[in-house]
Amino acid sequence: MERKPVKSSTSERGGETLIFWVRIYAMRRLAVLAFLLFSSFARGSDLPIFDAHLHYSHDAWDVVPVEEVISILRKAGIKRALVSSSGDEGQQRLSRAAPDLVVPSLRPYRRRGEIGTWFRDDSVIAYLEEHLKKNRYAAIGEYHIYGADADLPVPRRMVELARRYGLFLHSHSDADAIERQFRQWPQARILWAHAGFDRPEVVADLLRRHPTLWCDLAFRTDHASGGKVDAAWRKVFLEFPDRFMVGTDSFTPERWHYVPEHAAWSREWLADLPREVREQIAWKNGERLFGSALRRSD
Repeated sequence: MERKPVKSSTSERGGETLIFWVRIYAMRRLAVLAFLLFSSFARGSDLPIFDAHLHYSHDAWDVVPVEEVISILRKAGIKRALVSSSGDEGQQRLSRAAPDLVVPSLRPYRRRGEIGTWFRDDSVIAYLEEHLKKNRYAAIGEYHIYGADADLPVPRRMVELARRYGLFLHSHSDADAIERQFRQWPQARILWAHAGFDRPEVVADLLRRHPTLWCDLAFRTDHASGGKVDAAWRKVFLEFPDRFMVGTDSFTPERWHYVPEHAAWSREWLADLPREVREQIAWKNGERLFGSALRRSD
C-alpha cells in the first residue's frame, strides 16, 4: 500500500527555514573571522622586531624616562634592541632596567656635537678603553666616518679595540670607509648603518665581497612604499635574507615615540616578502648576531 507523504506544517517549515539561515549566518561569521585572522597573520601584525638602531643619549633621559622607553619598546613588540648613547650612561640605564631587551653598544661620543670631531680626538680612545674594561657590549658604535678619515689613527685604534674585545662595528659610513675598515681588519663584523644610504646595487656588491657585513635599514623609506617592497631592493633581500635588519634611529628624543609606528610600518612591508625572509629581516638576524652576544654577557 503506497504511503502518502506527510506534509509538514507551516510552523515546522518556518522553523526549518530559520535553522537554515542561522546556519548560513554562522558559517559566514566563521568565514569572516577566519579571513580576518588570516589577514592579520599575513600582515605579520604579531611579528617580533629586533630594532638594530636606537640611541638613548643624555638629552633624552628627562624627556623620555627609562620606564617609558621600556614600555614603548614592549608595546611596539620589540624583541630586542641594539642601543647606544652619546654619554654611555643612557643605554646602561636601559640595560639595567631591562637586560632581556637591551643590547648595549658603546658609542665614541661623550656628548652630542662630536660627530665631526671624534676621529681626530685622541682622548676618545681612553674613553673607549675605560668603558670596555668595566662594562660589556656587543658593538662599538654607531659612529660616523667617511672615506679616507677611516684610516686616521683614532679610528684605526678603535677598530683594533673592537678586534681585541670581539665586538661588532656599527659604522655610519660611505662605501669607501667600509672598504677601508675591512682592509684594516678583514675579519671585522660590521653593521652598516642605514645601508650607507646607498643604492641597492652598491649594497649588494659590498655584501657579495664581504661575508661579515650586515646592514640596518634605519631611517630609510626607499625600499618600500604602500606595503610593497621596491623591485630592486626585493632582489637584494632575496639574495641576502640573512644580512639585513630594521631600525628606527632615535637620533632625537622625540623619535622614541615613533618606535611603535615604525615597527608597524616595518611589519607592513615585510609582509610582502616570503615568510622566512621577512622573519629573518624582522628579528632572526638580529637575534642570531646580537642575542648571542647578550647571552655571553650574562
